[in-house]
Order: sequence, then structure tokens, then C-alpha cells
Amino acid sequence: MQTKTYGHFINGEWVVGMETFPNVNPSDTRDVIGHYAQGTEADVRAAVEAAAAAFPRWAASTPQERFDVLDRVGGEILARAEELGTLLAREEGKTLKEAIGEVKRAGQIFKFFAGEALRMSGEHLRSVRPGVEIDLIREPVGVVGLITPWNFPIAIPAWKVAPALAYGNTVVLKPAEQAPASAWALAEILSRSGLPPGAFNLVLGDGTVGASLVAQPGVSAISFTGSREVGRQVAEACARRMIRVQVEMGGKNPLVVLDDAPLEAAVEAAVNGAYFSAGERCTASSRLIVTEGIYERFRAALLERIRQLRVGPALDPNTHIGPVIDEAQLRRILHYIELGQQEGAVLACGGQRLELETPGFYLAPTLFDETDNRMTINREEIFGPVAALIRVRDYEEALAVANDTEYGLSAGIFTRSLRYAHHFRRHVQAGTVMVNLPTAGLDYHIPFGGHKASGYGPKEQGRYAQEFYTVVKTCYVAPEIT
Repeated sequence: MQTKTYGHFINGEWVVGMETFPNVNPSDTRDVIGHYAQGTEADVRAAVEAAAAAFPRWAASTPQERFDVLDRVGGEILARAEELGTLLAREEGKTLKEAIGEVKRAGQIFKFFAGEALRMSGEHLRSVRPGVEIDLIREPVGVVGLITPWNFPIAIPAWKVAPALAYGNTVVLKPAEQAPASAWALAEILSRSGLPPGAFNLVLGDGTVGASLVAQPGVSAISFTGSREVGRQVAEACARRMIRVQVEMGGKNPLVVLDDAPLEAAVEAAVNGAYFSAGERCTASSRLIVTEGIYERFRAALLERIRQLRVGPALDPNTHIGPVIDEAQLRRILHYIELGQQEGAVLACGGQRLELETPGFYLAPTLFDETDNRMTINREEIFGPVAALIRVRDYEEALAVANDTEYGLSAGIFTRSLRYAHHFRRHVQAGTVMVNLPTAGLDYHIPFGGHKASGYGPKEQGRYAQEFYTVVKTCYVAPEIT
């Protein structure tokens, strides 16, 4: 059976280039989902030119036109949730339940921003000068380049594409090459949504395509989600060009467990945050900071719960944890596991590659015990099903350790104390704070973004998305001259 080839979507047309790359199922490497076009600088240039040509038309569209397009897209995504979820699980490796949930979230995001297109507002103020009136209005930025990662291959494109279009911008989307199928499926839905040609464009390929998009004249803004190293390069390149930039760059997220924490709930949150989605979430709980009064009980209960987790193919309904995305990521995680042991961390469970019936990139959920916050495994983002226990004396030390990181994306605490919960919310250095909840798990109508090295630029999602995707124009009106 011949594998299908999938192309770019540029100026309302599907374009297949000379080169392609395979999209391999991480649960079964014998399964090639398709071959996807490898973009070139010429493809990027054509997409940006198409977006620039379409911008005046889409920027002048009515709120009703934008609502209709986005609502139509969101409705189709939700109607096809199981089909698209199966595709997502097959290409990315997260369980089918998680994949369908992600697809539904993408549909909800489009529905939300359909409403935001109708809720666009400004301000009317009186000047300090007699008779002068002032209007503050929001306008679209222009052509927006969107670069998205593989770990949420339809939700993250959705939360960038939907607000960009809702506020009147035109788009060039470059998804991660490890999981292009979900973004291609989204593009196919958008191609039938009623958008004018060029308002939305998709260019597939590796990191060279993203670099070309960042450097392309005609792009007015770049939104990037990915690694800290690449994010800094993107931010620096945009600063040199003096264009708008938004980068989200991961985390090393703490989950603090105090002596008075509800043990079962804390353990479940730790498992959810550290191991679900194979730990491939920027909000994953990679540092479990536990006070000494509950440490041994928490450790024992956590190990018992981890042993109940089943690693397997993403489409198997009995699977709790699917494979990691590819061989390179698996080797990277194994390197960190080896480094942790070399630095003195105790490997409490897991740590090994698993060979299952289908060939894939499977790793046993891994827990390190008696670690120090100075260890590399507690400093650098591993992005896999790996967590480390850190023993601390009390709340004050727990907070200090939680903040002792370059990152600041998400942080959580489990406690029955309102005093500690409120103090933690105010003093932990993170863009998102969870009290008695897992560090991972976000609402789509609420702003999201990190502090410190986790993020740079305006927040994503919710109404706050307008801070990136619009510019404010101040208009003074003098009284009529007689």
C-alpha cells in the first residue's frame, strides 16, 4: 500500500514540493502515517507574500464574517473529535483518551475566539483639552508567523491560529516536523471555512523552515512555542528586526507537598503531572518538593501508584502512558537518567527502555529519590516521564527550592492550610499557580504564559491574546472648526 503524500497550503492551494519526510507512529515504527512536504525558503516566501496580499481583505472583514469562519472550524473539529483524536494519538503517542481531549480543546478554542471576534472593544475618553474626544481602537498586527511544537499538535496551533484570525491578522503556520498530520488536518478544515485565499497558510518542514519564517520580510510578528534555546534565538532575531515576538519555552515545574497535604490527592496529582502524556508537557511536575513529615509516606504511596501504570501503544484502551515522540527524544531522556545516577540521585523505579510487542519509543515511568535541587535533573527540562523527589524541612525551604530555577511556568502546592496556600500563590515565581491541583491542565479562556526563562512577551489564550495579536491606535478628534 502506497503512503500518501501531503503538501503545504499556500494562497488557497495545496502544494507538494520536491522533498518529503515520513511521519512515523511512535507506538509502532512500522506504521508510516504519511509523507509530508519539506518546505524551502521559496515556499515560506510564497506563503508570506500570499498572507500579505490577503491582509487588507481579512483585516477589513466584519466581526460576523470572522465569527462565522471560526465557529465553523470549531464545530467541525468537535464533530470529528474521535477521528482526529485517533490520528493525533497515532502520530504523537499520547493515549487515545488524551488525544481526543486535546482535539476537543482545539474545537473549544476556535469557538471561544469566534465569540471574541464579536466582543472586540476599545475605549472612549475625554481629553484634558476642552471639547476634544479620544478613541482607543485595536487593529490587527499584520502577517503573523506561528511556530508550534509536537507535544500538542492541534491544541497549540489552535490557540495561536484562532486569535490571530479573530483579530484580523493573516497567518503562516509552521508545525513541528515530528507531528505534522494534526496541523495538516486543521489546515484542511480551514481551507473549507470561508477564509479568503492567503489568509491562512501552512508550510511544513524542519527547523530551517521556522528560521526562514522568522527572517522573512513581510512578517509583522512571530509566536513560538518550543525549547528555551530555540526560543531565545527567535526572540533575538525578532528584536534585531524590531518586530513583535511571543515565545513560550518550557518549565522545570515544582509540586510542593506539605505535611498536612491530603496524601491520596497529592499522589494522584503528582502522577498526573509527571507521567501522563509521557511527561511531554511544558507544565509537567518534574520536581516533587516534599516536607520531611510526609516524605516517606508520600514516597511509598507514589511508588505504589507508579507501579500500577501501564505503558503501551497509544491506541490501546488499557494504556496509561504511551511512547515518547521519537528515538532522539528517548535517547535524550535516557541520557538524563544516566546523568542523575552519576550525580548521586537514587533511581527508585523505572529508568529503562521497554521492548513491547510493537516496536516503539517506550520508557518506564521513572522516579528519582533523595535528590538535590542542584542536580542537573532538577535544573534542566527533561521532557519525559521522569520526576525527582526533593526532601525539605518546612514550607519556607519548600518555597525557596521551588523558586530556585531559571524557569517559571507552572507551580503547585498541596496543603490544607489557607495561610500557606495564599502565601504560595503570592510568592512563588511562576506564571500559573495551582493549589491542590496538578501543575498541568489549563482552561482555554484564561491567559497562559511563563515568567523568567519560561516565557517572553504577552500571554497566550483568553482575552489576553489580544495584547499580542492587536496594536492600539490612539485617535484624537477636535471639535468642528467654525
